[in-house]
Order: sequence, then C-alpha cells, then structure tokens
Amino acid sequence: MRWESQKADAQQALIGLDGLVRSVRSPEFAGITFHEVRARSVLNKVPGQSQVPFGWTVNPYRGCSHACRYCLGGDTSILLGNGRTTRLADVRAGDEIYGTEVREGERRYVRTRVLAHWSTRKLAYRVVLADGTKLEASGDHRFLTEHGWTYVAGRRPHLTPADRLLGPGPEVPEPGTIVGPGPALDVVTVEPLGLELPMFDITTGTGDFVADGVLSHNCFARNTHTYLDFDAGHDFDSQVVVKVNAPEVLASQLRKPGWTREHVAMGTNTDPYQRAEGRYQLMPGIIRAFADNGTPFSILTKGTTLNRDLPLLRSVSTEVDVGLGVSIALLDRDLQRDLEPGTPSPQARLELVRRIRDAGLPCGVMIAPVLPGLTDSTGQLDELLAEVAATGATSATVLALHLRPGAREWFAHWLGREHPGLVPRYREIYGKGSYAGGRYRRLLAARVGPLLRRHGFARENREADHRLPEQRAAEEEPRAEQMKLL
Repeated sequence: MRWESQKADAQQALIGLDGLVRSVRSPEFAGITFHEVRARSVLNKVPGQSQVPFGWTVNPYRGCSHACRYCLGGDTSILLGNGRTTRLADVRAGDEIYGTEVREGERRYVRTRVLAHWSTRKLAYRVVLADGTKLEASGDHRFLTEHGWTYVAGRRPHLTPADRLLGPGPEVPEPGTIVGPGPALDVVTVEPLGLELPMFDITTGTGDFVADGVLSHNCFARNTHTYLDFDAGHDFDSQVVVKVNAPEVLASQLRKPGWTREHVAMGTNTDPYQRAEGRYQLMPGIIRAFADNGTPFSILTKGTTLNRDLPLLRSVSTEVDVGLGVSIALLDRDLQRDLEPGTPSPQARLELVRRIRDAGLPCGVMIAPVLPGLTDSTGQLDELLAEVAATGATSATVLALHLRPGAREWFAHWLGREHPGLVPRYREIYGKGSYAGGRYRRLLAARVGPLLRRHGFARENREADHRLPEQRAAEEEPRAEQMKLL
C-alpha cells in the first residue's frame, strides 16, 4: 500500500500537537503513528550547563519506538509525603510522595513531587513476595534489589526468587534515613498472567517512588512528550513526531543576521538516519541548508540510510566543513547483542565507514565504550583498530565506559551475574563515580597510544580533521559522584 493511503483517522490524531498536518500509519512500521508537523524552529541551542563540546543541534524527529516502558497495576499502593497511601491510578501531577536520592554514597528516602501520570495496557506479571505482597506489573517495569534496578521479566537482569527487594515495607520512613531491605521482601515467584491489563505509571522528581512498600523505577524521558500534548505512556513509544518542514525552517533560521555559522552537531540526541528517514528524506534538504549558508556540521550515526546521501555529502564538502562519524564499541557479536540490543552489527557499521571513505569523505570512528576486563585487552583493541583501519577511517577515538546513574545499576547487576570475577575490579575503577578513575584511564591511554600509532591513527598522521565533537570526559578529571557500584 502507498504511504499516503494510510492516513490515520482524524479522531486518533493528537489535535493538541502544534503545527500538526496529518497523522500517518504504514504496514512497514507496525504499531507506530507518524505525526507530521510544521515546526517553527529546528535549530536548538544546547543548554549552558551541558558538558558536551558543541553549542547547537538539529533533530528532525522526536519520539522513540524502542523506549523503555515501566508500568504497574492501578491498585498499587503509593506512599504519599504525609505518610498516607493512595492508589497509583489516583495519583496526579503535583502530589507529594516518597522517593530516594543518593547522598554521600548512600541512597536515602526523600519527599518528591509527581511530574506526570499516564496509563496504557500491557501484558501483566504477578510478583509475589515473602510477606504476601502481590505486585502486578509489566515485564518492563523495574524494582530496586540488593543488586540494583532489575526488570520484572524478559529483559536482563530480571527478577528471580533469589532476589530481595529494597524498600520500607509497611513502615513510613523518616526523610534522610538510609534505604535497606524491608522485612520479608524476598521474591517468591514471578508469573505471567497471560493477559493485558490497564497499567499506570508516574514520573517523579527523583526518578523513583515507593509502591506497595518497595522501590519502583520510572523514566524521566517520558515527561518531555507531554510538552507536545502527547500522553507520556503508550504515545511515547508509538507516536513519532516528524518535522516535515525541517529543511525550510532551518534554512530560514540560518539566514538570520544573528547567526554566526557555529558548528552544528547531529546525531547527539536522536539518530537523523533512523529508519523513517528512508521515507521522509529530510536530511538532503538539511544538508543543503547548511552548505548554502556556509555552516559547518557533523553527523554521528549507526544508520546505514546515510549511504543514500553520500553523493550529496561529497558534493557539499567542497563548500563547507563536513564531519562524519560512526560509533563501533566492539567486534564480539554475542557480547554486542547482550550489551547493545537493537543496534546494527559491528560488521554493518564497519561497512558504512568503508563506503563513506570510498566516497572520498573523511570519517571518524568512536570506539566507545571500552569495557574493563571485557573489551580492553591489547589483543581486542588491536583487532578492532585493525578492522577500523582497514575501512580507511581517518581517525579513531577510544573512550572508557561511563556509568551514569541508572545505567550504572543495570550494568552492575549484569556484571555480577555474567562476570562476577570482575566485580572487585569495577569497584576499584568506578567506586567513586560515573567515570573510570584516573589510574585506569592512564593505563588505557598507555595501551591505546601505541596501537593508534601502529594503525595510523596518531593525531599527527590524521588525513583530515573529521570535526566530530569528541567527548572531553576522556581527558578531564571529573568531579566525583559518590555512588556504590554494587
């Protein structure tokens, strides 16, 4: 069927979306609705507090079909800030509830506010605890265990009868007290119910809340969809906003007298070459707008759709500085599937680099993240850099794993299950914060330096500056964040 024949019913379009032109579905994107809008602005200033080394971005798409979804049954009891409880289905934005935050290396109870509330329907699981508590949740929901945030089912790490949940149980904690395992919060069973049920969730100021006496996770990103008059639940996963006039609006913004032709980085938030770009073809117009104005730009991507625009990129590179980069973390396909599910294979990304170079364009490779004890041996890095060099890549940047809160807990649990012998080493390397300690970074630099020179990636040997915004975290000593790895 033609794309145009799949127009969504007017009743199902989100009429509150500013500039909405139409809503479209297509069999090739099952379960996703694309809301085509006429945007008023697409050139975005990066907030001043951000640490990224670039000042401007362009994102022609908003929304994510692969988003995490965390949902609980509507009867789940939520601990309010006044010590009383209410049903999750009845919680509203602005309510004061209990959450947690990390202070001086310890997770402590605090009062926080509900920022958003939404509902959807999901396949349900029942989690039964030793004290008789029964929690109904989706498989994508996460609870805090002694090993970190853990999914209910399906994903890894997921709950098993060996897990003990953290939370106050039936007690009302004093703000500031340290979080610990509540009485009889051991998991007894996790069983699928075999049916879809109405599910609810909230976004809070701390990213978590107390549900039936245990600590439950939520997602910050969902609340941003409410700024577009979208529901923060199912809509976040299935409603993608496409700025169909992005090329024209960008060209107009670049022509304004105040624009000083600063570097613009794309692919730093959403990949501009995600699958829908094959249909909408926004990037050619965006590229031409930059070239016509003389504005330098860079693209960091994992999407092979970029192959389509290689002739255009080659042409405009004679008029303006163009930076292209591809991210490749490792070669081990099994490890890649486990750590980076849903991403293109390393081989596919290497082929993308090769085609960029065959088109006569410079292309840098971000070898990130490097995993201590898993992908950081001299042999592994040598093999990967050899493959990257064989593509003709013009530069390679090697960056150690960075464990932000949230990702940190997931990775710690995964590491404890799959590679328990490495846990002491990771505690030593990351015990004081999100970044690898200075000692490990110096060790990695000493290991990588000769390999970069061997494969022609020493800075003085670079064919061209690909002008990708390299992360400064590899060189700077960051301020420590006091958190526990396990």
